[in-house]
Amino acid sequence: MSIHWPEAPNLVSEADFDTVDMTINVGPQHPATHGVFRMVLTVDGEVVVDCEPYIGYLHRGLEKLSEHNDYRQAMGFWDRTDYLAGITCEVAYCMAVEKLSGIAVPERAEYIRVIMAELGRINSHLMFLGAFGTDVGSMGTTFSYAFREREKVYDLFEEVAGDRLFPTYIRVGGVSMDLPDNFEQRCRWVLSGVQQGLEDLDGLLTGNEVFVERCRGLAPMTTERAIALGITGPILRATGMPWDLRRAEPYGVYPRLDFDIPIGRSGDIFDRFWVRMAEVHQSIRIIEQCLKDIPKGGLVLNPDLPKTLRIDEGECYFRYEGTKGEYGVFAQSKGGNKPYRMKLRSPSFCNLSALREMVVGTYVADAVVILGSLDIVLGEVDK
Repeated sequence: MSIHWPEAPNLVSEADFDTVDMTINVGPQHPATHGVFRMVLTVDGEVVVDCEPYIGYLHRGLEKLSEHNDYRQAMGFWDRTDYLAGITCEVAYCMAVEKLSGIAVPERAEYIRVIMAELGRINSHLMFLGAFGTDVGSMGTTFSYAFREREKVYDLFEEVAGDRLFPTYIRVGGVSMDLPDNFEQRCRWVLSGVQQGLEDLDGLLTGNEVFVERCRGLAPMTTERAIALGITGPILRATGMPWDLRRAEPYGVYPRLDFDIPIGRSGDIFDRFWVRMAEVHQSIRIIEQCLKDIPKGGLVLNPDLPKTLRIDEGECYFRYEGTKGEYGVFAQSKGGNKPYRMKLRSPSFCNLSALREMVVGTYVADAVVILGSLDIVLGEVDK
């Protein structure tokens, strides 16, 4: 007699073998991000198939606060946007107000502004170089090299303005006070240290085969696409376009200065890194020329400024080559001592618009490197 066993039920279906995309939150407190920022990655295995950035965690109402304070009181809000180079934001804001009001700036103050702004650019780029090593991998030594020189820059800021991070040194019509007597000597000593720091970083990163292989060819950007997205600054120059407002629309004493505009070739992550490192060398070159050519003595603040600054009806837009790109300030007056409208064109916000298309199609581990290569500052993004 034969025995017939019942047919076993099919416990596995084709749907069980389907892959399901996973969502990963990077931030808002992830140590790999620069500031309070969150990006939601949709991944298929290790490959990113979608990326949605979330901003607004650091919004402080810069524009409305500026509109409810007079032109001088608003100064304290602007250097807290790009807080890695606050003094460059101060210069941009003051130059916009000066353009709106027709206020002149003494020649010595113009040189001082350029010196301090380029020191701020060096400080910001050193922060990028130090942090980027950790973004790429276990290269924590880059932080030590970069912060060693940043501390010297901050000490110099403190000697000049009395504050390190937020100097509030620039004024409408000039600067708040003259440079210390030993400034040239101290500044040259700081610049020599920065040169040494760049050599250390160059040997650790540019000469590192693993670092180069990790960055070369990753998230390239064409010049045409960068322009379409409103990208400016080092990221645009990394695509090969020599666009720098200090040359394209020169202001201050920049027309008198000799410096180059570093550019990349393919717009990839390595080019963005290299352009920023090369720009530090050019900033040193600019500062050394200013130290040589700055007028000895003289006024550093327009003596004809009224006690209360009142500006007639009008509007203007002033764009400044900030550390991240075009830092644009729109100012509108309807008369009185307060602006009717203040608007910041944030370069980091515009540069961030390229994040999604850069990240999609790469690996999860590359997403943090790509974000780091944009060098965003969230105080400027969120305003």
